[in-house]
Amino acid sequence: MPMRANESLTNSYTSLEVCAGAGGQALGLEAAGFDHVALIEIDPHACATLRHNRPQWNVIENDLNSVDFKDFKSSRIDLLAGGVPCPPFSVAGKQLGSEDERDLFPVLMKATATLLPRALMIENVKGLLSQKFGPYRDAILDYLFDLGYIAEWRLFNAADFGVPQVRYRSILVAMRPEDWANFKWPSGNPSSRVSVGEALVSLMKSNGWKRADEWSQVASSVAPTLVGGSKKHGGADLGPTRAKAAWKELGVDGKGVADAAPDADFEGMPRLTVPMAARIQGFPSSWEITGRKTAAYRQVGNAFPAPVAEALGSSIKHAFSLTDSNKLLEETSQSSEQIISLNARQLSVLSPESIQLRLRASS
Repeated sequence: MPMRANESLTNSYTSLEVCAGAGGQALGLEAAGFDHVALIEIDPHACATLRHNRPQWNVIENDLNSVDFKDFKSSRIDLLAGGVPCPPFSVAGKQLGSEDERDLFPVLMKATATLLPRALMIENVKGLLSQKFGPYRDAILDYLFDLGYIAEWRLFNAADFGVPQVRYRSILVAMRPEDWANFKWPSGNPSSRVSVGEALVSLMKSNGWKRADEWSQVASSVAPTLVGGSKKHGGADLGPTRAKAAWKELGVDGKGVADAAPDADFEGMPRLTVPMAARIQGFPSSWEITGRKTAAYRQVGNAFPAPVAEALGSSIKHAFSLTDSNKLLEETSQSSEQIISLNARQLSVLSPESIQLRLRASS
């Protein structure tokens, strides 16, 4: 049931997140002002991270295919959000799309039809926007149109939102027409990007490394796309040969992930630690990725940068607020017109002419 306008101005908006991972998107939506009804995630390591950092969140460890979304119909879901698995559309894989057993778009579409949230937000890899998947994207738009939504795909680069990494993500937002009329896609700021050196110098100094400042001058640009989230990838390192070469230009050894920051007299190129990789991915320092190194790094590699999620969530919430404010103004205007009409009738009863007629009738 849709939320009444006066309710939306006094209560915060809610979200249900699927494929929540280590919490990048959830953090961003939380910062944008959404309250999470639940977060659904299949990976036990990621669930442990979510529970460790936000014990109050309702974290459901389950396969999305096994979730009965009817269980959430009693809750008001304003935003259904998630990052379904990327391998079906990634250029690093076979790009099997709908033929890949890991494709969860159909499950998410079914969830949308069941819950009918005010908005839907889905993030995935850049490859999903390739010409090859044009018919697939159109089928999703058509399905959402039949449910009463207006939807659009956009490409975002996390580096434009203060994340020290070139990370392109395809984003789908779908909303009801009245909300879509008030929605504006967020725009980043490419001119104020954060370099790897700026982002990591404090962490590189944490064990007293004397050359940290010197290193930060070399690491003077944004990082290449952080990879390594797939379980098929193997151990924790910064990706294939081309990625390692890009990290080398930034003074980083991409052949592995370190257990700790460099010590005071370290010589050579440092490796990233999991907390450093998390910062490259846009996680705040207060967010702790739990688990052993390889499992923790995979959580980071799979994450959706929180600053991008926050920008998108803020735009969606702003659209909701404008819609609800307009509805409230309309309701207030209608009520005022009714009061004015009632007062006019009352005044007509008390007019001098009316009083004289009453006096004559009683005499």
